[in-house]
Amino acid sequence: MLGLAARARALVIGEADCLRAIRSGQVKLVFLATDAGANGAKKILDKCTFYHVPVHRILNKSELGQAIGRDFRTVVGVTHEQFAHKLAQLTVSHGGGEDV
Repeated sequence: MLGLAARARALVIGEADCLRAIRSGQVKLVFLATDAGANGAKKILDKCTFYHVPVHRILNKSELGQAIGRDFRTVVGVTHEQFAHKLAQLTVSHGGGEDV
């Protein structure tokens, strides 16, 4: 499903772009790699907490990158409401990982 969102250009990829999009209210859901560095993860988690954006930590950098057809990625923000809703449902239904 993340691959479809990537093809639909409904994703923001990378820490700087995600932080900017979170601040502007564009991001509806964030996927943060489980093996993200402590400083980068804290920045993303703090912004998401402040702006009330749900964060899912179920994939590592390699898996997250592979899901969107790229190399290693640490953070991906979903900007499309319906994609975000469906991805959140799928994440919960598979019982995967930590939902922050």
